[in-house]
Amino acid sequence: MLTRISNLDALSLLWVNRFQRFKPLTSAFRSISHTGDGYLYGSLLLLALVSQEIQNIIWAKVVILAFLIELPCFVLLKLLVKRGRPFTRFSECLRAVDPKDEFSMPSGHAAGAFLVANLVANFYTDFAALAYVWAILIALSRVFLGVHYPTDIMAGAVLGLVCSLVSLSILVL
Repeated sequence: MLTRISNLDALSLLWVNRFQRFKPLTSAFRSISHTGDGYLYGSLLLLALVSQEIQNIIWAKVVILAFLIELPCFVLLKLLVKRGRPFTRFSECLRAVDPKDEFSMPSGHAAGAFLVANLVANFYTDFAALAYVWAILIALSRVFLGVHYPTDIMAGAVLGLVCSLVSLSILVL
């Protein structure tokens, strides 16, 4: 069973990654991926805190706690799993960005994007669909760009969602 999942993971990665040959698409996915680098999260938190609106301040606190939970879990999982990046395993895998570390499981970009998307959806329901579409695009961009397998982004998404729910349960519910 694990072999079948691993084979499907590799085949899916290589199928998506081959579209990197279309340079405008690569540029678009590179830009989308960069929105998950963390700067946007910091800017949103700053805006929420500066607004002095109670809902925004509570949202910011929940986001901060969620990241305080997610980041150590993310680092620990990377060190425990130690899964190499796809471009180091497959010579045909094209890499369009330089990852910050050598391990791929879980995807930190997917974790952060789904963490923020879920909290946006919980606090600002009118933006829920947009937030989740953005998170999905960030996650897919990481596979397209050759730095993650599909299961890496799934693991990252689950990590982000769980950490956002834990943070909500501590501070809001």
